[in-house]
Amino acid sequence: MTAAGGSGGSAPQAGTAPTVGFIGLGQMGGPMASRLADWPAGLLVHDLRADATAPLAELGAVVAAGPAEVAGAADLICLMVLDDEQVRVVTRELGAVVAGRGRPAVIAIHSTIGAGTAAELAAELAGSGAEVIDAPVSGGFMGAHAGTLAVMVGGSRAAYELCLEPFGRFASLVVHMGEVGAGTRAKLARNLLHFVSFSAAAEAQRLAEAAGLDLRKLAKVVRHSDAVTGGAGSIMLRDSTAPLADDDPLRPVLEHVRALGEKDLALALALGGELGVRLPFGELAMQQFAAGLGLPAGAGKEAP
Repeated sequence: MTAAGGSGGSAPQAGTAPTVGFIGLGQMGGPMASRLADWPAGLLVHDLRADATAPLAELGAVVAAGPAEVAGAADLICLMVLDDEQVRVVTRELGAVVAGRGRPAVIAIHSTIGAGTAAELAAELAGSGAEVIDAPVSGGFMGAHAGTLAVMVGGSRAAYELCLEPFGRFASLVVHMGEVGAGTRAKLARNLLHFVSFSAAAEAQRLAEAAGLDLRKLAKVVRHSDAVTGGAGSIMLRDSTAPLADDDPLRPVLEHVRALGEKDLALALALGGELGVRLPFGELAMQQFAAGLGLPAGAGKEAP
């Protein structure tokens, strides 16, 4: 991969193992980095806490004194720090070192940050030899430990290809979402679904509790059936959110989903009415369910 500017040299081509640096060894970064500990081209790690770096050192990683030492040696530098402010501070420090060392590097931001931060830093460091990409992850600390995270990469195709093999140590899905910033936008959309669904789950629990049900047994059913059906992701079938054309091959499938969904939502809302439990997520879903599928509301289910 060639640097985006005139600092000379070149990072390893895709297929050649880059030296990897990892900064930020918390709940997510620690297990992600641990899966790179035996990386053939070497792993440097840094965290302000000695108790975070010690386990990586035992696995064979080199503990760096600070970000500058990581930037002096690594071709791919992974960041999993707390927030936008820390990302900006560390990325700028890395960029300054890379600019003076004579060969480029890719800085991959794994933290969940503002939609424009990675692109802002990429533009700021353009020409320095430091190529900033955003590569947020999904799958939680369980996925980090198991090596089954999903990574959403925003950046050049060359940078994506350079990262594929090392990212594959801690992820079972690595997707190139587009230009720098696209990875973060994808993560924010994905987490919108994640946390809205948590609120909807709380509403379902209130209904179940009012109906005298065992909430732990209900939770077992939800986890089981979502594992079988794929949960909310199973309905994300379309390339566009525009209304479906009459001849769209998905129309019969989604009309069936609409009929089931509107029926079951109506029944749940009726139960809520009987029990005196207000269900605002359910009410909103009834209003917007069909449109979300690209369809008009079913007969008798027009939104109020």
